[in-house]
Amino acid sequence: MIYINKILYFFIAFIFFSVSAYGEIKDSLFATIGDKAITNSDIVNEIKVILILSDKPYTEDKRDELQSIAVGEVIKRNIKKIEIEKYTALSFSKFALENELENLAKNINIDIDTLKRRFATHGVSYLELAESIKTELLWNNLIYELYKDRLIVNLDEIDEQLSAYEDKEAINEYLISEIIVKPVASSEVDSEVKKIKDKINNEGFEKVAMDLSISETAINGGDLGWVNENLMTSNFKSTVVNTSIGEISNPIILPEGILFFKVRDKRKIEKKIDLKKAKKQLVNAEKQKILNMYSLSHYDTLKRSISINYY
Repeated sequence: MIYINKILYFFIAFIFFSVSAYGEIKDSLFATIGDKAITNSDIVNEIKVILILSDKPYTEDKRDELQSIAVGEVIKRNIKKIEIEKYTALSFSKFALENELENLAKNINIDIDTLKRRFATHGVSYLELAESIKTELLWNNLIYELYKDRLIVNLDEIDEQLSAYEDKEAINEYLISEIIVKPVASSEVDSEVKKIKDKINNEGFEKVAMDLSISETAINGGDLGWVNENLMTSNFKSTVVNTSIGEISNPIILPEGILFFKVRDKRKIEKKIDLKKAKKQLVNAEKQKILNMYSLSHYDTLKRSISINYY
């Protein structure tokens, strides 16, 4: 069961808050992101949310890592809010919101009511979590509206990919984590890959993912979960299949950055494939990959244009 122990409260009091001569803890300004003011308590609450949703306790050795992740998440969310506020026609479905909240609860093997109680126990508003998800859903809507005309999928390639599974009796699934780092000039790729691999060897894949990955999976240490081979495009599948369990893949150079996979496990499942359904899933997965690329690019452009000041 998750808990936020006394060390965290000590950390909160001495790192994030200013304490008056009378011992009263006062909140203060941490940063401004464009016209958005971020307080120290915003960062503390973000740390609590990370701990609750990861079902992990606070430990002193994780302090700097947690602070870095929390600051990054708060900055990212507020930059997205600034952009979203420019568009009045964006929307999200109530079902999508409820589904995301339920998935967060399932990830730590609890139900929604228990998740709400945990937030209340640790003094964090559950409504703030819902607002964070709303922001992400609206952002996804925005990216789709801006780039939907560029969602071009090679259907012949997908048909060819599916034809390879028709004679199979079982299908492989892979438990995968990812790291995507920002793109570099072609002359710097080799040195950047070596730097990332050395960092992974020294610090571990999960920590590097949380510290450096620009993917949305960074907050979960890069975890992608179990991925069916039917839902992998050919270049990704080739890389994953040729990576041994526990090993790091060769890098894949993408427009949005450099991708590393870690294959954590592999299993076979009984073949139950509906080719029509599988094709639809593959097309959607490919479109989502393209949208993710545009999302990263759009966000990176915004971040460079918005003033961020720390206090």
